[in-house]
Amino acid sequence: MSSEGSISTEVRGKVFLIGLNRPEKYNAYTPTMAKQLVEAFTRLDEDDDLWVGLIHAHGDQFTGGLDLPKWTEAMGEHSGVSRPSQGCDPVALGRACKKPIITAVKGITYTFGIELALAGDIVIAADNCRFSQLEPARGIHATGGATFRFVERAGWGNAMYHLLTSDIFDSKEALRIGLVQEVVPLGQEFDRALELAQHIATTQAPLAIQATKASARRYLNEGVEACVEALDSVQADLMKSEDAKEGVLSFVERRQAQFKGK
Repeated sequence: MSSEGSISTEVRGKVFLIGLNRPEKYNAYTPTMAKQLVEAFTRLDEDDDLWVGLIHAHGDQFTGGLDLPKWTEAMGEHSGVSRPSQGCDPVALGRACKKPIITAVKGITYTFGIELALAGDIVIAADNCRFSQLEPARGIHATGGATFRFVERAGWGNAMYHLLTSDIFDSKEALRIGLVQEVVPLGQEFDRALELAQHIATTQAPLAIQATKASARRYLNEGVEACVEALDSVQADLMKSEDAKEGVLSFVERRQAQFKGK
């Protein structure tokens, strides 16, 4: 295995698995991994046959965060980990993936690991997680979205408590403040995340799911008025889809809908 690590990918039905794969270094994130992660996110976003993404990690830890020595030069030039000029940005500061993303975390989940999870939609945590947004203790600050997404998820006081102290906190605290949505016994986090991903991929209409995520992001990025203004036109477009017709027909016929993403 390359010392730079890699990103694994696997298709399971309509679910696309994306794995951090540098277990010998706690999955510390390198520029090589960053390039491959952008490619994986872009594939998920653009492939109509992929409806849900699942982020996970190989080995015992989710990630120790950035491999700082390998990123120092880039951070000096760009004041942060560079945004991809093309394709999807895994932390959604540039082009965000329109598909729903579930993240399964375990063990050490530091800095970039938190930001990657916060950029997604649902987080399932093993009960042994150790979280820390410790950039200020290294003389820098988080540049992957944690400074504002922590506030969105956890509220000002909880966010400042952890962002300003660089403390290490556990899965129970992450659940309390809304950083994660479920905590499960170690070893079950991937299976539970896959269960949720498969539920979304097999029972929900993908165009409606994408529109739902887009509406929620519109609210966060543009505010209530922009979100409200777009509701009717988006709904009108959805009503023209084959999936909307199938949704009504399946209700009348009292059966599970068979959606096609059309």
